[in-house]
Amino acid sequence: MQPFRLVNPPAQTLPPLARGSGCVPVPVPRMLPIRENGHGPSHAAGRMRLDAKVASFGRHESFPLRFGWITKGLRALATNPSVFGRQDATVILGVGKNMVSAIKYWLQATGLAESSGRDLAPTKLADVAFGEHGDPYLEDDATIWLLHWLLATTPTRATAIYWFFNHFHKPTFTSAEASAGLSDFATQELTVRTAATTLKRDVQLVLRMYARTSGGTRLTLEDALDSPLAMLNLQERLDARHWRSVPMDRAELPLHVLAFAVAQLFEYRAGSANARREDRANQLAMQDLMYSSKSHCAPGAVFRLTEEGLVQKLEALCDAFPETLSLSRTAGVFQLYKRGPLDAVSLLETHYSGSNERDAA
Repeated sequence: MQPFRLVNPPAQTLPPLARGSGCVPVPVPRMLPIRENGHGPSHAAGRMRLDAKVASFGRHESFPLRFGWITKGLRALATNPSVFGRQDATVILGVGKNMVSAIKYWLQATGLAESSGRDLAPTKLADVAFGEHGDPYLEDDATIWLLHWLLATTPTRATAIYWFFNHFHKPTFTSAEASAGLSDFATQELTVRTAATTLKRDVQLVLRMYARTSGGTRLTLEDALDSPLAMLNLQERLDARHWRSVPMDRAELPLHVLAFAVAQLFEYRAGSANARREDRANQLAMQDLMYSSKSHCAPGAVFRLTEEGLVQKLEALCDAFPETLSLSRTAGVFQLYKRGPLDAVSLLETHYSGSNERDAA
């Protein structure tokens, strides 16, 4: 078992949440066990690659990720690592039985909690992003962009989300076309067989979770509440049948989140035997940064960026980290080089510490 570290966040209570969110205020415990190796280099190296034998569909109980759920789950785990297996989990978490399963799923799908025997333990990344010096209430848009990256780069745990942002490139489509696309992907790329109805429900969840709710819908109040991921505007509903998800410049994408994604991609490259053998562990071609494959996830695809928008972001990134990153162009082809240490989690620690200092000022 991996060692654990203890941190001591101050006792406080979650603020009131939106009606119908399935959340109730939960006291913050004073001692939070943290899984040291969560989202370290080896984890990044393994999580981006598609494994034909491992996929996850339907485990969300048809509930999109909701405001407050991540923090609610992490704080419950801090008090009792086996909370999700308890008979009274619904009482402790203040939600229905299916929502308990959904919260557990989203914690694991984002990699913010990992199995520790029969229990779950928050990862180091969970402490950084949602702990004492993080953003437990999702007040910082960077945290929502981070959640999106974590979900879209985990093919074994959030397969439908991974597929949609890395392998589905139709700009305007219907729900039926998206369902057919996921079905084709599952048939051609996965050996795990999944019922067509389950794949269809997963597509419907992705579409609902990433698009803002339009007026005049017949959804219940709870179902009409937007997921935080809908705030990213990565997808929109055009009418009753059509949806749109197109690459854009994404000026609103926080630089530190892109830096985190690039750092994880370098960590993945460092874990690649071919890259090490060919001495390419410290360089990324524009194609690798822009377009995903079965072996890796690209920031350009996951964040729905145009090539021009990605280049502009990379130039800003190199300006922000001149001793660590550099961007060169040879024969019209861009290449990103890592000149020094670039730790993904440390970048987030820097971001959140800076945000807290600005708030205090």
